[in-house]
Amino acid sequence: MDRLCKIKTIGVLTSGGDSPGMNAAVYAVTQAALGRGMRVMGIRRGYAGLIGGDIFELDSLAVSGIIHKGGTFLNTARCPEFKSEDGIRRAVEVCRQFGIDGVVVVGGDGSLRGAADLSARGVPCVGLPGTIDNDIAASDYSIGYDTALNTVMRMVDKLRDTSMSHDRCSVVEVMGRKTGWLTLEAGFAVGATYIILPEFEYDFDDLVARMNKFLEEGKKHFIVMVAESVGGVVELAQRIEARTGVESRATILGHVQRGGSPCARDRVAASRLGYHAVSLLSRGVGDRVVVLQKDEVRDYDIREALGMTKKMDRFMYDMASVLSC
Repeated sequence: MDRLCKIKTIGVLTSGGDSPGMNAAVYAVTQAALGRGMRVMGIRRGYAGLIGGDIFELDSLAVSGIIHKGGTFLNTARCPEFKSEDGIRRAVEVCRQFGIDGVVVVGGDGSLRGAADLSARGVPCVGLPGTIDNDIAASDYSIGYDTALNTVMRMVDKLRDTSMSHDRCSVVEVMGRKTGWLTLEAGFAVGATYIILPEFEYDFDDLVARMNKFLEEGKKHFIVMVAESVGGVVELAQRIEARTGVESRATILGHVQRGGSPCARDRVAASRLGYHAVSLLSRGVGDRVVVLQKDEVRDYDIREALGMTKKMDRFMYDMASVLSC
């Protein structure tokens, strides 16, 4: 349906877990919309703020100093209420009250499902994948992933220093929700001895055998990377020490992986996706998610995109095993 003449004001919100580059996306959406003569309304605290009417107008000055900042200056929150029909209906009413004709939603799969629900009830929405987990199947890349990857790499590099000093094994838990992309690529980047992902079963005896082999060759420190959905890093460290005699310590990196100033890749990706989202809404097109595939910007029906699956790269995983030390 052509809504070109009706899209005069758009809202923008960030939802779910924060990721570096969300501010760059808000900046791009705001500037692109203002450049088309549209009004922009910032929605604080995601869908919770939408339901509660925590909304204010954005202009160039409001977003001029945010592109380099981590987190999200719009704030974010989980919103169980929005999963109910009453919550969605309330959100639609608030959009009408504030004159919001369409919404750009930056977040993970739960946020995109919310965008689809709003679109189905007459508020055109465009979603942008923003999550350090990089688990949006339709997109090769999600906003925040590269910054988080580099954060993990730097932190594990520091852990390696102390592991080398004490002849230890560091067992490191990396975020990623239900997927292991961040763990796998970070493991590559730091030359991990072993990488454990939820997508593939692992053999503890194989881990021990690999460490023993390296011990025989004179290596005395090790890095084992574990995806958070696998968990159990404290117990795993205890088992490794008991079987190999190598002092082993568990480290849970935690939410620092979400923080920090976004890298250039995340700022550019967020800007490209945000600009395209406004272009869609300006033509009256909603119920879409904007993604990157082979470094090209594309868009899909949101529910079609959410129905896609993203398989872990087995070849890459096996290659990491060969290159490990």
